[in-house]
Amino acid sequence: MNVLIVDDEELARSRLQRFVESEQLGTVIAVASNGVQAIEAVETFLPDVVLMDIQMPTMDGLEAARHLTQLDTPPAIIFCTAYDEFAIEAFNVQAVGYLLKPVRKEELKTAFSRLDKINKAQSLALNKETSRSHISAKTHQGLELVAVENIILFKAEQKYISVIHKNGEVLIDEPLKDLEDEFTEKFIRVHRNSLVRKTAIQGLEKCDDGSFSLRLNCYSESVPISRRHVAQVRKLVKGL
Repeated sequence: MNVLIVDDEELARSRLQRFVESEQLGTVIAVASNGVQAIEAVETFLPDVVLMDIQMPTMDGLEAARHLTQLDTPPAIIFCTAYDEFAIEAFNVQAVGYLLKPVRKEELKTAFSRLDKINKAQSLALNKETSRSHISAKTHQGLELVAVENIILFKAEQKYISVIHKNGEVLIDEPLKDLEDEFTEKFIRVHRNSLVRKTAIQGLEKCDDGSFSLRLNCYSESVPISRRHVAQVRKLVKGL
């Protein structure tokens, strides 16, 4: 069984690796120090199991796990965390295995004996409490991460959402309403098919037919505003 260890503390990584190898639970094929590195390592090394901390810089373990559920064959995940049981339940991740630090050998062995792949129910439970720092999209190159701070526009197109960002565009399969709820502090609904980053707005334009559209930074096309959203958008623009 191939194992990936993810923790921003070197001592914690070394301790887990020593336990895994001494108890012959598997082979540690890679280590990582944050969620972004974890996703890259999973795609590169295809581990069966990920032992992952929750609190880490750049991207925490909860968000990394949520992105990993999009893979066709996601690895099993065991969180190794300083959070107690009640905090874990508050994160809605009780369906995913977890161990409290400092991790003990017997507990690790028991967790390995109960391993299971992440399922859809677990996927929905992951990271519901906080918004993501990245959006993940399946591309021909694998799982591509786009930092939310670089996203300009979410645009619904038939069954998919176009995520237009500063470096290009990717497609994701998520409801626009869910994205609106998750990122309501950073994005505003301007049309039934569009969410725009508030800080990307340059100005409001009135079209010849009496309708309105938005000019955005780093995006050459005007974005139409539906009649029902004009007042809300106009209020936001005045406050920018």
